[in-house]
Amino acid sequence: MFSEELEKIDWDETTRKIMSKTDADVRRALTKSHCDVEDFMAMLSPAAEPYLEQMAQLSKKYTEERFGNTMSMFIPLYITNSCSNSCVYCGFHVSNPMPRVILTPEQIENEYKAIKEIAPFENILLVTGENPAKAGVPYLAKALDIAKKYFSNLKIEVMPLAAEEYAELREHGLNGVICFQETYHKANYNIYHPRGMKSKFEWRVNGFDRMGQAGVHSIGMGVLIGLEKEWRTDITMMAYHLRYLQKKYWRTKYSVNFPRMRPAQNEGFHPNCYMTDKQLAQATFAMRIFDHDVDISYSTREPAFIRNNMAMLGVTTMSAESRVNPGGYHTYPQALEQFTVSDNRKVGDIIASLKAVGREPVWKDWDASFDHKAS
Repeated sequence: MFSEELEKIDWDETTRKIMSKTDADVRRALTKSHCDVEDFMAMLSPAAEPYLEQMAQLSKKYTEERFGNTMSMFIPLYITNSCSNSCVYCGFHVSNPMPRVILTPEQIENEYKAIKEIAPFENILLVTGENPAKAGVPYLAKALDIAKKYFSNLKIEVMPLAAEEYAELREHGLNGVICFQETYHKANYNIYHPRGMKSKFEWRVNGFDRMGQAGVHSIGMGVLIGLEKEWRTDITMMAYHLRYLQKKYWRTKYSVNFPRMRPAQNEGFHPNCYMTDKQLAQATFAMRIFDHDVDISYSTREPAFIRNNMAMLGVTTMSAESRVNPGGYHTYPQALEQFTVSDNRKVGDIIASLKAVGREPVWKDWDASFDHKAS
């Protein structure tokens, strides 16, 4: 399990190594066709800032070699905001006095129909709070069963499950799982997650192993930028995790996310760091050069101008016209959101912007799109 590997990697020492990388380390990394985590640290370090233009061009080159000019489109659907956790930064915090909703099967189907009226989405991400007693595996299985009538690629972003539960959901059409570790800083993890199942660090970080054991086709990873002061260290830990998973579960496809903390309906928590737009770009370029094949996703957390620019330089998956509240497309369009969306454009406007920079939206998954082109 990755928790055992993580014990061998010291947080403070990793931070020191990143901050001590030199100009020569960066230049060496940029000449390599296959980078290791040490190279990734160099490209993520302050020493790499003078090389952002070169990194951008390399990122663009590797992205187009692997993904062509396509941009995979997906849409999230929140089916419940019921949650038993006490994450101090989240609008779904169990003590937050907000209306709680668990969509019925009929309401879920109405949401699917409403999404299909927005655009021809085939990639859907079902999102929940973490309340297994009220919205556990049977509830998710029913939602997936209904989704199969409308979408070809079904993913979930829910509480970490047991391997046999992931395997059970695969029988109901599950294709992928996204799970944000939030932070790999074990010593500080419970400051942000004091109660509930999410407070169990090992259970969460080892959830990715359980996904791999269950044969999940696609696994998405991410750290929440704003929790830890040293965001570079957190992203480096994710790079270690990615390499571990790729080696152990090599049949699986992987994606990474760099979600920057957005305002939520949960007062009292202030981010411990702010990643600038320039730093977000650097992290994206570094990840693409580090791994040419990994899918890099930007959600509507990010503003339109950043998504437009990064669509040319490394990002391969985007959400569009997202609603981050349960039933936001049809049933409860005015409900409180988990966080504030930054890119509020309509799907048509996003597609026009993508095409203006030479990117072609793809509504199905990558494999399906390449099969179609080859036929």
